[in-house]
Amino acid sequence: MRSRQRMFAAVMRLLLKCLRLGRRRRFKLLRQAEQLWHYGHLCLRSLLYNSFTNGDVVLDSLFEPVYWLVDHVTRWFGVVFVALVIGLTSSIVAIVYICLLPLILQTYTPAWICWHLAYGHWNLIMIVFHYYMAITTSPGHPPQAKDDLTGVSICRKCIAPKPARTHHCSICNRCVLKMDHHCPWLNNCVGHYNHRYFFSFCLFMTMGCIYCSISGWEMFRDAYAAIERMKLLEKERLQVAANQTYYQTPPPAFSFRQRAFHKSVVYLWVLCSSVALALGALTLWHAALITRGETSIERHINKKERQRLQKKGKVFRNPYSYGGWDNWKVFLGVDRPRHWITRVLLPSPHLPHGTGLSWDLPPCVTKQRTPLLAI
Repeated sequence: MRSRQRMFAAVMRLLLKCLRLGRRRRFKLLRQAEQLWHYGHLCLRSLLYNSFTNGDVVLDSLFEPVYWLVDHVTRWFGVVFVALVIGLTSSIVAIVYICLLPLILQTYTPAWICWHLAYGHWNLIMIVFHYYMAITTSPGHPPQAKDDLTGVSICRKCIAPKPARTHHCSICNRCVLKMDHHCPWLNNCVGHYNHRYFFSFCLFMTMGCIYCSISGWEMFRDAYAAIERMKLLEKERLQVAANQTYYQTPPPAFSFRQRAFHKSVVYLWVLCSSVALALGALTLWHAALITRGETSIERHINKKERQRLQKKGKVFRNPYSYGGWDNWKVFLGVDRPRHWITRVLLPSPHLPHGTGLSWDLPPCVTKQRTPLLAI
């Protein structure tokens, strides 16, 4: 009996000893894991520590791969968009010359023929000239020599002085003078030296599309009605063939040339009307910005600055705005009255006012604006 009690006591002591060892080992493993976690956290903070880090910096870092992908895809899409603009514009011009011009010469009066020939070719020349200049003209970049360059801030990507109204383009990976935006339809930035070409292209393209839509409205209605008749006659012809009524003469089928003509007219009117609406809205938006003497980027900056100063009881004044009329004269480069014809209504490669590095008062401005801040 005693031997059994001793054996039972020995087994219980061994079991308790094993439990204590397992508990110590478990606590030891947990302690080691906790130490490794604190050590890794300390190493990570020491490697990534920055006193300027905040939530915006963390979000920018997380979305950096997305930004990189968008920038590189946009570069390749720019070539595709330029080819698309050239292809669509060429198709419209080909339809006008092949389908509509012979009809105009046969049916219109000599006065209307002269009007269409003069206005149509002038508008086409202005579109081609300004689009070519917009995609081939550099928007302007700060010089590489930074000794004599006066900058109002430092570009955190170029690590170089940034003049007034200059912004960094993540797609071109360069700072652009008086940057408005990066246009994929130009595959180029819109900046100081090609902003006028971009706006003029949008304006004349909108005018050309409106002209085609208005002048081709009657032709579009006739072509659309003819296409509907084609569908109806084709349906009747198929029904006749299915019923095998040989005594009935099948309706005449439209020729390929007639089908192509009517479908081309419908394509021209639909495309021109769509572009006129979309591009017309964009043109009006940029016209409003030009009237206020600011770019698309500066609009957001000025809006925030205006709200900030409004809380302090102050009024924000745009230092680059000289009044609506003078802003247009500065933008278009109109120094004399005859420049409205030679530089606005005719193709002109003249340079804009200033170098984009400093913004002195242009000679065409009648009076200087008030300072930046006014109480």
